[in-house]
Amino acid sequence: MKSISKILMVITVLLSTINIFAQIKNSKTETVKVYGNCEMCKANIEKAGNLKNVSTVEWNKDTKMATLSYDSKKTNQDEILKRIALAGYDSEKFLAPDDVYSKLSGCCQYNRELKPVATNKDAVMNMKAEHANHDPKEMAVTNTATIQNVPQLKSVFDNYFSVKDALVKTDPAISSIKAAELLKAIKAVEMTKLSTEEHSVWMKVMKDLTANAEKISTAKDVSKQRETFALLSKNMYELTKVSKQETPVYYQHCPMYNNGKGANWLSKEDVIKNPYYGSKMLTCGSVQETIGNK
Repeated sequence: MKSISKILMVITVLLSTINIFAQIKNSKTETVKVYGNCEMCKANIEKAGNLKNVSTVEWNKDTKMATLSYDSKKTNQDEILKRIALAGYDSEKFLAPDDVYSKLSGCCQYNRELKPVATNKDAVMNMKAEHANHDPKEMAVTNTATIQNVPQLKSVFDNYFSVKDALVKTDPAISSIKAAELLKAIKAVEMTKLSTEEHSVWMKVMKDLTANAEKISTAKDVSKQRETFALLSKNMYELTKVSKQETPVYYQHCPMYNNGKGANWLSKEDVIKNPYYGSKMLTCGSVQETIGNK
């Protein structure tokens, strides 16, 4: 009887799996290495990667291989691996944020073979090396000089400043357009070309940056745009602190906004031009910090 029960259980699981895969249209299947230790890791990885009718993930704790099946018209491998990284698990493309990894249960804290051992700001991750020919520990570190030709975050910063300038002019239409361009810039960032520090912060703020840029782009009311811009600026400040800037960036503060609670923003000039009030209180505010070239 026990053997019959086991057989029925296996059949049920197989039928359930077949049903899940049948619901995914335009299905594409790929196998990727994802680091983890135990059954709890398996549950976390699969939960992070699974998206109803869009993607499913099956992870093998012995081989550390994850089988990704997804609707190729709705998502891609990178998007799935980003979600898994944000849950605390490294892959050969995306590293989990340090603070998320540190919060994993003790049994889940796997050996971070791909974690760069950076001794200075010139040591960064090179996730595009040929994995078959190099040891993961050796290939994870490279010199930033090889990637500075393509400053990945420059377009993100430039478009952020454009949104700020539009809000200074109290022009919701232009703010919306510039926020849409910011959204494109965020999605175009190649994380494998970020420095170690940039990558760590980017993985923490990427989700909120994307959501807030989208909210500003779709908002019609400038007051709503400004409210979201305050949240956007918090994340941009974190990025600015770890990114190489061509010119100094000024972190500025308006004490009057949000019923006296205040709000901050970033500017390329030290002269105050308030994005929260525009011409009504254009010069209200002060420089809190100057973030120079690194």
